[in-house]
Amino acid sequence: MAKIFLLFIPLSLALRYIFQAGSTWVFLASILAIVPLSIWIQRSTEQIASRTGSSIGGLLNVTFGNATELILALFVLASGSAAVVKGQITGSIIGNSLLGLGLVILVATWGKQQLKFDRNRAGLLTSLLILVVIGLLLPALFNYTERSMVSPSTTGLLDEDLSLGVSIVLILLYIANLIYTLYTHRDIFEIEDVETNEPNWPLWQAIAVLTAATLLTALEAELVSGALETTAVQIGVSTYFLGVIVLAVVGNAAEYVSAIIFAKKGQMNMAMSITVGSSIQVGLFVAPILVLVSYLIGHPMNLVFNNPLEMISIAAVAFAVNAIAHDGETTWFEGALLLGIYLMLGIAFFFVTPG
Repeated sequence: MAKIFLLFIPLSLALRYIFQAGSTWVFLASILAIVPLSIWIQRSTEQIASRTGSSIGGLLNVTFGNATELILALFVLASGSAAVVKGQITGSIIGNSLLGLGLVILVATWGKQQLKFDRNRAGLLTSLLILVVIGLLLPALFNYTERSMVSPSTTGLLDEDLSLGVSIVLILLYIANLIYTLYTHRDIFEIEDVETNEPNWPLWQAIAVLTAATLLTALEAELVSGALETTAVQIGVSTYFLGVIVLAVVGNAAEYVSAIIFAKKGQMNMAMSITVGSSIQVGLFVAPILVLVSYLIGHPMNLVFNNPLEMISIAAVAFAVNAIAHDGETTWFEGALLLGIYLMLGIAFFFVTPG
């Protein structure tokens, strides 16, 4: 299936540079082209990581696990659409933990009364999700309290300073989490039910595929960012909605595919680590990196989520995942509940008026 979607790469380039097609067609073709590229990035990363120790392999997966999403967000950010990028951050967090985990639970529990998983790992994931909630909601709450006391320009400067400080703390905490789970307490959090395969690609091939897929993803991301606003107008939705739903889902397509494959094999611990862990990566790593890089490219972005719906959605993710993960077992109905919450939030984001 991924190989078929690779045809959208030359198609998107032809539509843009040869046929000068409308923005909507370029946008759709580029979005579909990014899906297989994200899968190839993940496959090549796994091939390289399988040749290293668990610590280095874990770092590689962290670095490239959200590469597609990060590249896409950087190009949208460079076009000056910080609000869309924030929507993409929100959409990734709720998409991975609600849509992704919901699908995983439905697949894993198909034909089964219930399914058990590691409560220790699930407990760590929910704790990190709570940290994400605190880190991303704090700037918004700070902005709310300060804007009634100082001038708007002063509030903006304070928001930027606070966002930079919070971003650095979040990245440091994420690094600490990697050390904790991959080194000092590796024996506790090692996933025992995952099947390990020997690398079957030569190292040069894995590096070549990773490089080519990353460069092509950057090219397709540029096409997407260039066609974003026109496409939103032509199909009658906001760029904000495209960021929350479309860009977020496409940017995390590889994680969904991998998690569902593990779920089909009954490896629920790994599937949960991929879906919920990806939300944590977005909150503790991708979002802070975007804030830091935004100042380097001349389009500063803070971590203030002004839309209350975004804050409620992020908090709802931690609440919903904790409610399901606390007992170490799940059923198909809990997966349906997560999907239901995601659909309701998606409907709300469709009708919301961007600030």
